Amino acid sequence: MAWLIIGLLVWTVAHLFKRLAPGPRAAMGDAGKGVIALALLAGVVLMVIGYRQADGAVFWGRSPATTGVNNLIMLVSVYLFAASGMKTALARRMRHPMLVAVMLWAAAHLLVNGDVPSIVLFGGLLAWAVVEVVAINRAVPGWTPPPPAPAKREVMALVGAVVVYAAIAGVHYWLGYPVFG
Repeated sequence: MAWLIIGLLVWTVAHLFKRLAPGPRAAMGDAGKGVIALALLAGVVLMVIGYRQADGAVFWGRSPATTGVNNLIMLVSVYLFAASGMKTALARRMRHPMLVAVMLWAAAHLLVNGDVPSIVLFGGLLAWAVVEVVAINRAVPGWTPPPPAPAKREVMALVGAVVVYAAIAGVHYWLGYPVFG
């Protein structure tokens, strides 16, 4: 469990570094991007290792109903992630579609994984995403939506979301986590 918590802390600090210490981050210049990227990668590796090794009490588990709700929320989450990158109409109406996608992803996983390691991992990432939204909104209160994108991006985002969702489901099955029950 310690590696999981350390990974979450590395992930959170690396993401919030720009907001918590703007001077030192600015002093790092472009080289800081590589350092932050390595810290994020290290955080993910530590979270994966820590989660796979962790053990803890189970408070709730999957049911057919929660599995279906989880899958629907995950599809919306993947779409929001795609919409964010493609600047679709929805992304122009939401300030933080990628962070909302992370919040939905974490909440969906908490719905079907009620063991302590899952609560720490997904609850920690949910908390990070909420803190990140608050920090960004405080640091940059004004927001200008991106310009309109061509309609074909909407279709590309929808198709891309379904394809990526299918790939994610396939990886889950390959790792031994049946997504559809």
